[in-house]
Amino acid sequence: MKNNRENKDKLSLIGSISLGTGVMIGAGIFVLMGQIAELVGDLFPIAFIAGAIVVGFSSYSYVKFSNAFPSSGGVVKFLSKSYGPGTTTGVFSLLMYVSMVVSESLVAGTFGAYTLRLFPESYAGYASTLGVGLIVVAYIVNILGNKVIGVTATFTAIIKVVGIAILAIAGLAISGFADITGNYIPANTETLPQGFAFVAALALSILAYKGFTTITNQGGDIKNPHKNLGRSIIISILICTLIYVALALAVAGGLSIPEVIAAKDYALAAAARPVFGEWGSWFTIGIAIIATVSGVIASVFSSSRLLAMLSNMKQVPSLKGMGNFKNPALIFTVSLAILLTALFNLTRIASIGAIFYLIMDIAIHWGLFRHLRKEVEFQPIIPLIAIILDIGVLTAFIYIKYLNDPLVLIVAAIGIILILLAERLFMISHTDSEGNMPMGMDDNKPAKEKM
Repeated sequence: MKNNRENKDKLSLIGSISLGTGVMIGAGIFVLMGQIAELVGDLFPIAFIAGAIVVGFSSYSYVKFSNAFPSSGGVVKFLSKSYGPGTTTGVFSLLMYVSMVVSESLVAGTFGAYTLRLFPESYAGYASTLGVGLIVVAYIVNILGNKVIGVTATFTAIIKVVGIAILAIAGLAISGFADITGNYIPANTETLPQGFAFVAALALSILAYKGFTTITNQGGDIKNPHKNLGRSIIISILICTLIYVALALAVAGGLSIPEVIAAKDYALAAAARPVFGEWGSWFTIGIAIIATVSGVIASVFSSSRLLAMLSNMKQVPSLKGMGNFKNPALIFTVSLAILLTALFNLTRIASIGAIFYLIMDIAIHWGLFRHLRKEVEFQPIIPLIAIILDIGVLTAFIYIKYLNDPLVLIVAAIGIILILLAERLFMISHTDSEGNMPMGMDDNKPAKEKM
């Protein structure tokens, strides 16, 4: 009877897909189209299809991990299984954590960019200020407790998914299919070899799908997780691909490419006006505000939970001694998000997040391929293809940023170096002479890091 009751309380496959799709179809899509168009011109709808293909190969490793080790630990659990507790797991887990905080900043900045469409042009410089304000609100909501967060997430997920789907379908029906010739070459990529900018742009289109990794955290809350977790990931990616491509085609039909690039921080709102009129622009702004508010609240919750988990696993210093603060992981997460939002524009925030995420993603695939052949049944060629695709996209993206915005690479490099040094020094601080590290693992036994 108890098992039946517990099973009834768990998510069904449809429930898991709904939750996963709500997480994936986030506010990033409102700002990424303009940034991708800035690199590839009128090919930006195709970039979402290509990004989905890359993510499809990438998701294979996460599906196999989820089927073998369903857990609320998600990515951290996968890294720990692959590399053992220690520096390697800590570094890549922190890269995942920072990429999540960067996403919060991206979403918060998007909130500011779209909200300012309701005000005169003279207020255009206050986008980051509004973004910081939203992060503070998200902190307050998170302090109120899980129940408030759960109700907010469910309600807003339905609104934003339905709203974005309506925009995509209606926009496509009214504007028709745009002519995609590939002849438009943006000014900042015209000197590059043909196709190079398109590969680099996939780093940004992948960001629109990276929310699928949070589905892996549903392991303890879904019925038959060994099967349904992987299915939820695959189906959620397919649904998002259809919506993203339809939305991109609708934008391409409503605006010229120079107009999309000029309005890159609020491209959907700009595209809605000529297609739907004034009410369409207001509707788009409303959906964007709902999506960004819910996205920041959910992201602050999940990223602070990840940091707290790393602290409990002793992969990062204990947060329990940070004064009398009720939730130090939450305070640290919000503080870092505010700092990023205040210092960087949306393009740079998205770029840093893409770099960190792709590096972590490569580590997931390599961990499966190199360390878990005996524990997980999988086709080795697929993680290898995923690694090659990730490396190709990351290399092209880094080169373009080197040419156009080297500050992104400097900030990313400093961040990675600081994470690596801090993690290594922390591991040394609680490693004995035999290489054992007392970790906060499930079995509470000392462990040795895999090299």
